[in-house]
Amino acid sequence: MTERMSAPLPEPVSQWLRHLELNRRYSPHTLSAYQRDLQQLIVIADGKPLDQLVNGNIRHFLARLHGQGHGPRSLARMLAAWRGFFKWWAPLSGMPANPAADVRAPKASRALPKALSVDQTQALLEAPVLVAQQDPISLRDRAIFELFYSSGLRLSELVSLDFEYTQTKAHTSASWVNLPDHDVHVLGKGGKRRSVPIGAQALNAIHQWLGVRQQLALPGATGSDGVALFIGARGRRISPRVIQAQLAKLAILAGLPTHVHPHVLRHSFASHVLQSAQDLRAVQEMLGHANISTTQLYTKLDFQHLAKAYDSAHPRAGRKSE
Repeated sequence: MTERMSAPLPEPVSQWLRHLELNRRYSPHTLSAYQRDLQQLIVIADGKPLDQLVNGNIRHFLARLHGQGHGPRSLARMLAAWRGFFKWWAPLSGMPANPAADVRAPKASRALPKALSVDQTQALLEAPVLVAQQDPISLRDRAIFELFYSSGLRLSELVSLDFEYTQTKAHTSASWVNLPDHDVHVLGKGGKRRSVPIGAQALNAIHQWLGVRQQLALPGATGSDGVALFIGARGRRISPRVIQAQLAKLAILAGLPTHVHPHVLRHSFASHVLQSAQDLRAVQEMLGHANISTTQLYTKLDFQHLAKAYDSAHPRAGRKSE
């Protein structure tokens, strides 16, 4: 199979890949993936000319590949490459139709978002290594992590926050905190704006951070860096990578048995609010989900939580009938 997968490509396939490279400016990574997917088509076609393939052949090939262990996401990617090739080549070769046009790959199940338990979240946010330190970096990190969990923000949204609304020639705030009203105004995905409350713990942590922010700020900083809520050690608006690294390090020091990234705190916020309030629409609004079906994933997390509680508490939950 390996030798056949490295065999020379038919000229039409090579022409299409050159077309994507020169005219569509596709990246080398994308072109390499398309080449592998089309080589897979050539191998499984087993000598049948590409211009003789019909809809039934494509469906049969996908079924065989699925049976060989290829997952839904892998098959969907292959099908997209095949469909794109035939969309370009079918009219040039005189084929009556694109044989992959209306074929669908097996549906991939949506993975449940990962969330910490309430106890794990408390252990993270109350880790001695975090709360005992009063230096600017520690106070900044505490405010960042408290705000993530308090308001369920995306990483990009938190990085974009200003400490107040600003409109100047150099910068206009897209997202900002409104500390007097205890809320945060965010411009999220798709240009959708929302307001989310800030909890008391996060509010207190932000006030403590703002009390020392000037120690990291660039003297005379203007524009975006001058009003950024969170800044790095060099005084510029903080980088997402810095937040990711700081959170991962804290999780290890706090003894958590899992890798923690910013989106885990967003998921934990959603899961815990839903467990307490049972208000799916409110959680949807706070997360900024355009479609409630995305928010409904958290109801499955909630059910998992209840199922674990049942298994551990019910006297006959784990017993087999005799």
